[in-house]
Amino acid sequence: MTAWLWLSAVALFVLLLIMLQRSMLLMAEQEQRSDRLLYRQRARWSVRIMELLTSNRRLAGHLDDMLEAMRWPLQAGSFLLISGMLALGGMAGGGLLFQSAKGLLLSGALAGIAPYLALRMLLTQRQLRTRMDFLPAVELFYQCYLITGGRQVKVALQRAVDERRMMGAMQQVFEQLQRNLSIRGDDEASLRIFAGAVGHVWGDYFVQILRVALAEGHPVADNLKELITDMRKARRANQQERNRLLEIRIANFSPLVFLALFVGINFRYNPESAYYYYVLDPHGRDLLLNAGVLIFVSFGMGLWLSRKKM
Repeated sequence: MTAWLWLSAVALFVLLLIMLQRSMLLMAEQEQRSDRLLYRQRARWSVRIMELLTSNRRLAGHLDDMLEAMRWPLQAGSFLLISGMLALGGMAGGGLLFQSAKGLLLSGALAGIAPYLALRMLLTQRQLRTRMDFLPAVELFYQCYLITGGRQVKVALQRAVDERRMMGAMQQVFEQLQRNLSIRGDDEASLRIFAGAVGHVWGDYFVQILRVALAEGHPVADNLKELITDMRKARRANQQERNRLLEIRIANFSPLVFLALFVGINFRYNPESAYYYYVLDPHGRDLLLNAGVLIFVSFGMGLWLSRKKM
């Protein structure tokens, strides 16, 4: 009986992955088509579902900014739909494996939150990669701003992007900002996406300077010079903060490594008893579920600490 439950759970998981892949491809294609046509057929049930999922404007806007900062071809409605599908799949798998209300609810919650946690982790990794390259990019923008007369921010940004002298991923981040400011038509949203892609306090200061320059047209050369001076002074402290963030990320993976090591040793030296306890015994499966929840919470705490340090 237990073997059939495991086979059913594995088959359900594989089927869910296939459905998830097909759904992501279909949603991306539909969103690109709708962007080209510039309209949606509001009578279709799929559009109504998307409108229902994105009824919370604050959550939808937050997800849209993060997805665009990652340059993923998804919108908030599609992301929430994928999360909902994973939550349902997690509930079904948890019900089959753990055969309890606790296993059903916790498995569904973990599977539903996993896409957002993965998005946060990937965005944080990209922010860490671009952090050391932010100062040279701002210095290049400052030089282009002075060359263009110290008034036209968009012209200076276009010149800085065209020179292609920015290091690493900062070139793509500034290209995205220049493209959004030129095409999007919403300067505030473009600056917010840029701040999310950079993800640290110096990026927020830079965004505030650009916001004043775009909204009021005042020269901001002195503000940019002061920002560059402060960042140069803080470069050594930034390296120390990067070391702390690396320690936090290593600590996040420690519980997962120790759990795998502990279970692996038990299976190595006593496979029959370990199989009975971790697979057949409900108490053993409940222990693994609790460990998975704690590890999931540790990843969340690590992301929160990383964001706080940045």
